Amino acid sequence: MFGLGVPELLIILALVLVIFGPRRLKNIGSELGNAIKGFRTAVKEEPESQAEEKVIEGQPQQAETAETKQDQRV
Repeated sequence: MFGLGVPELLIILALVLVIFGPRRLKNIGSELGNAIKGFRTAVKEEPESQAEEKVIEGQPQQAETAETKQDQRV
């Protein structure tokens, strides 16, 4: 993991704790968690919206196809 071992990570964590404090660190963690949750939700919703667009775009094409079939019969 980028050449960082357990001792280095503990030193970084201790420095972050001293700089921000436990209360602010808790808020930062909460905000980061909410941001990740929102990102995951957005990623999951995007394919669904693209599928809906394809269905909406596909409907007029199907209607045109039905009309052309009727024209061919006549």
